[in-house]
Amino acid sequence: MTIPVNVGGVWVGGNHPIAVQSMTNTDTADVAATVEQAQALALAGSELVRLTVNTREAARAVPEIVSRLRESHTTAPVIGDFHYNGHILLREYPDCARALDKYRINPGNVGMGRRHDDNFRSIIEIAVENAKPVRIGVNWGSLDQSLVTRLMDENARRPDPRESREVIMEAMVVSAIESAEMARAYGMRADRIILSAKVSGVQDLIDVYRELAARSDYALHLGLTEAGMGRGGMVRSTAALSVLLQEGIGDTIRVSLTPAPGGDRCEEVRTCQDILQSLGIRTFSPRVTACPGCGRTTSTLFQEMADDIQQYIGSQMPAWKEKYPGVENLKIAVMGCVVNGPGESKHANIGISLPGSGEEPKAPVYADGRLMTTLKGGTIVKEFIAILDEYVDRREAPGEGHKSGRILRPSPYPLPEGEDEKETECLLRLQRRKISTSTELSRSSSIVQRNI
Repeated sequence: MTIPVNVGGVWVGGNHPIAVQSMTNTDTADVAATVEQAQALALAGSELVRLTVNTREAARAVPEIVSRLRESHTTAPVIGDFHYNGHILLREYPDCARALDKYRINPGNVGMGRRHDDNFRSIIEIAVENAKPVRIGVNWGSLDQSLVTRLMDENARRPDPRESREVIMEAMVVSAIESAEMARAYGMRADRIILSAKVSGVQDLIDVYRELAARSDYALHLGLTEAGMGRGGMVRSTAALSVLLQEGIGDTIRVSLTPAPGGDRCEEVRTCQDILQSLGIRTFSPRVTACPGCGRTTSTLFQEMADDIQQYIGSQMPAWKEKYPGVENLKIAVMGCVVNGPGESKHANIGISLPGSGEEPKAPVYADGRLMTTLKGGTIVKEFIAILDEYVDRREAPGEGHKSGRILRPSPYPLPEGEDEKETECLLRLQRRKISTSTELSRSSSIVQRNI
């Protein structure tokens, strides 16, 4: 188990939930733009928000940014990202040092030789003075070259030299651990240190973090240093992080997506949440199960409906989370035909089974494993969303009638006793009839062919 670290009220490490974090890409000196984006990231679910602090103007803006965020009730801790000149900015702008909840330091670019040690020590001492934790973040693109040279020389003298990739991976682990021990020597407590060792290759990330986790008990920040754009970036991040998270490695994650011009920065937050929720590690939003479609579902209704419901849930989640704690555990099914529709809908908390091609035009709605009602006509989506709202309110509202997520009050859509079984059997008979008819036609065709 890693050592837990308190970052501005959010715990990272130990037995605490894996925290989602993100980073703004605004000019930090632009206070209004940075506040707006930090608010959006926090609202999307980023539990830690990092800002670039690279100039005097940026350092000067930090206290105002944090003040405005707190005034707007945005409570996500704010982290300062420092490279090259952090020791100067933190000393020249003490209000910045006090306002930030954590400092990120890259040991590969705080200076060379003696200057490296002095500059690193200066940042650590300022963090200790202000009781702030630090993340010592090693990147393979800015690895301490003196350390790399030393390890390469040692490797060359070995009777069985390792490949250069292995030496670089070792250099990253050594850099992180030696920097942490150096910080400890300068007065930093172990419960105020988080480590990261970021690379851009999936297998490289898995290998370096396995080694880092095996050789230290510091809290670990996971993420590819540059995941890339769009679907590729999401896939690479998911592939790398899922392996490590399943092995119990990692205490906070970021998916460093390159956004399209004018794209939504919050996409990286949602991707982090999707990874954790898909693995069953955390839940952030109700899960919508929808079938992929096949020849039985030539209509796009169920696809459009699943998308509409997903978007509706996303828009409602901020209010639902306030009003209905635990609503994120809800499971919703939107299915496209009789084959799996009734079964999947019954397994969900609430679900709808839409008619497939050639099926009777009606859509049974199930709640907690029982048929609630059957919808017909052109307003199915609107009616189902209204039923969903009512269900969430009755299921999740605190007080009488709420127990272990089960409905105790009567459904407002009652059906006669046994009607749910009749409905399912009717649908299955319809499907069997279609299959039987298809089979008979096929047999008849074969007989005709043989007679010819």
